[in-house]
Amino acid sequence: MKKKIFGYELVMDLFECDKKVISSSKKLKEYIDKLCKLIKMKKYGKALIPYFGDKQEYTKGYSLVQLIETSSITGHFSEYWSTAYINIFSCKKYDHRLAKRFTTEFFKAKKVKTEYLIR
Repeated sequence: MKKKIFGYELVMDLFECDKKVISSSKKLKEYIDKLCKLIKMKKYGKALIPYFGDKQEYTKGYSLVQLIETSSITGHFSEYWSTAYINIFSCKKYDHRLAKRFTTEFFKAKKVKTEYLIR
């Protein structure tokens, strides 16, 4: 029996990010807009970019959810740790190397850990 592929997921943990970028809802929206265009994903609705978790210094920051016609892009950002945690999941194949390079450069991360899953 031939294995069927449901989707492709890039999981990125970015370290030592630019705090000005990860703490700006405007920059996070810009990231989503540019990323979707770059990897040829059609956005479904507007991005949700709430700021919360401010009861603890290490948990406060933005999260983002952008539905795309073939699934979603999510992210969580820690100002305290200067980190970003981003997942790009799509049933449609995309250039995950290009997405990784762009994301690393956009957030000015000094270190990135990734995993690419075929599900």
